[in-house]
Amino acid sequence: MVKDLAPKISDSELEVMRVLWRAGDALPVTEIRETLQKSRGWEATTVKTLISRLVTKGVLRQEKRGVFYYSPLISEAEYNDWATHDLISRVYHGSARDLVAALVRSDGLTQDDIDELRDLFKLED
Repeated sequence: MVKDLAPKISDSELEVMRVLWRAGDALPVTEIRETLQKSRGWEATTVKTLISRLVTKGVLRQEKRGVFYYSPLISEAEYNDWATHDLISRVYHGSARDLVAALVRSDGLTQDDIDELRDLFKLED
């Protein structure tokens, strides 16, 4: 499901999804709108349009409870897994090693990051 839906989520729509993922529960449109108005300065119509698109795309569920509540149909972890695989596939021709090498070359990893990665690889053995 994520493989088919994730590419359809725009960067702006992703901001709406992040609000819902952080909430961990269904939210009414007013709470989503207020959060995005504070953090992004978006108008109510912009937020409503983005929510409507996400419902149409099948990544948000809409429930009527007096007012409409919205909840994600894909988890943040599922989306992040898809996005990581997509990045590796598109930019690094399927090579995770090339991604890590690029991070190391560009000083994108701190020494703490490198140590943590070493520990992760030790656990895999």
